[in-house]
Amino acid sequence: MGFVFFLMAVVWGIGHFLKAPQRLRLTLIAIIYGAVVSIHLLLPIEAPLRQNTGGSVAYWLILGVVVAAVFGYRKLLTILRLRHADQNQPTPDSDESPFSDTELDRYARHIVMREIGGLGQKRLKDARVLVIGAGGLGSPALLYLAAAGVGTIGVVDDDVVDNSNLQRQVLHTDARIDMPKVFSAEAALRAQNPHIMVKPYHRRLTAEMAQDLFADYDLILDGCDNFDTRYLVNAACVDLSKPLISAAMTQWEGQISLYDPASDAPCYQCIFPTAPAPELAPSCAAAGVVGPLPGVMGAMMALEAIKEITQAGTGLRGEMLMYDALYAESRKIKLKRRADCPCCGAKA
Repeated sequence: MGFVFFLMAVVWGIGHFLKAPQRLRLTLIAIIYGAVVSIHLLLPIEAPLRQNTGGSVAYWLILGVVVAAVFGYRKLLTILRLRHADQNQPTPDSDESPFSDTELDRYARHIVMREIGGLGQKRLKDARVLVIGAGGLGSPALLYLAAAGVGTIGVVDDDVVDNSNLQRQVLHTDARIDMPKVFSAEAALRAQNPHIMVKPYHRRLTAEMAQDLFADYDLILDGCDNFDTRYLVNAACVDLSKPLISAAMTQWEGQISLYDPASDAPCYQCIFPTAPAPELAPSCAAAGVVGPLPGVMGAMMALEAIKEITQAGTGLRGEMLMYDALYAESRKIKLKRRADCPCCGAKA
């Protein structure tokens, strides 16, 4: 038995010297232990290997039980300590910081800014933002919302990752082709920031579910790719008095605005009363889109969301920002509510 213990000690020592992970060293020792037990169970009692490793399997089994009990006890203590720590985390209303040291370091560039500061970062942590679509616009918007520390991020999409998406949808990877986009998004956001909550909704948005779903969020970002869904999202936001940040793009051009009739700004249908003919507003698949443009517009969506949540600066409420990437030009136009708008006119 002494030789086996010596071999285990050598494995542990060499692993420690090479800075191998503790789990790997324990795994190698477990393999040695398993081999010794197998020798005692499979070989006859008079076999030299059995005689040189203790002669009886009982000693090894007792040793295994004792070691397992010790490790189990330590694991239980760790779980109990973590549970106690979770129960004693400071609440938002307490005098203690709502941020861990890791979070304070992560968000330091926000906290030192006069327009955001600690209060603004706390608002981001408490915020609940729902993003419709995890495609070209949703990809950068989701990543930057997660990086900024938005506490709860929901994402709705019924599509799966396709090879043709990867030219512009930076949230997804080649390895996640055929995975539902919302689960690909969840994996990416959790990897980017483990301090936030991500809620994936793998389904097509319907009028029946929109009301209940939107009620759980403070702000809605619309990055979908069809007019039917845009009108549906707008109607639900108007009914619930939720601010809506919506962007769109094609080829080299993009546009973005914040629609909020509750604050006397127009809704989406005030500006676009009816859907244009397909030939006048072709899809990206039909007309094409330069890869970085969705990144620009999606990042603008996240930026406007951060401003809205932290109450920093002046947002795009009642204005539309139009960007022409081909000629590196941008301009803003004023938007007004329509008294005869079929969606928000009655709420004027």
